Amino acid sequence: MAIEDWPKDERPREKLLARGPGVLSDVELVAILMGTGRNGRSVMENANDLLVNHGPLRRFLDLDPNALAKLPGLGPARACMLVATLELAQRHLAAQLICGDLMRDPVAAQRYFKQRLRSRPNEVFAVMFLNTRNRKVAYEELFTGTIDAATVYPREVVRRALLHNAAAVIVSHNHPSGSAEPSRADREITQHLQKALDLVGIRLLDHVVVGEGTPVSMAERGWLEPTLSFRG
Repeated sequence: MAIEDWPKDERPREKLLARGPGVLSDVELVAILMGTGRNGRSVMENANDLLVNHGPLRRFLDLDPNALAKLPGLGPARACMLVATLELAQRHLAAQLICGDLMRDPVAAQRYFKQRLRSRPNEVFAVMFLNTRNRKVAYEELFTGTIDAATVYPREVVRRALLHNAAAVIVSHNHPSGSAEPSRADREITQHLQKALDLVGIRLLDHVVVGEGTPVSMAERGWLEPTLSFRG
């Protein structure tokens, strides 16, 4: 049955407008982005086929744009729409960080790091540089490693922080294996980073480890030492 023949309150677009996007299934959300069906099949059938054969949703959306463009029912135009939608979501998260105090809303930074790092196949160490109001001024991925390790150089983190005139930083890295639980090495490098940054009067607010599920905040675990810097 074509979507036009469905009851109005069950059509994806009408459901979204009446009840909000949260009530829609993954298939319905993808169908809205696709717009219309192809090859004699409805858009819902095409969307369902894509998620069954290339899902779940995160795996599907993590595909390279060129790989998406080759999937049945998509093509270059629809693949670009999907990728553009993801990029808009990332920029929306980034805009929240620019306007908000991350000391008051640490979950916003965790969401941002998760969006950036969760799907990476190798370990990546990233740094968010903050101003005196704890608002984001820059984001950089400084070190990339193997599937289970990345070498971090505290001196380079300090150098980049000084270049951005940062008052504080939040660092993060991902665990491609899936578990976000910090290792002993993760805790040790956090201590080294905090001491190196503190020598130049820059605060380390958190070290966020990204894996499957909820990221782990070392600040929330109480694993960061009280800052040694004097700020009058």
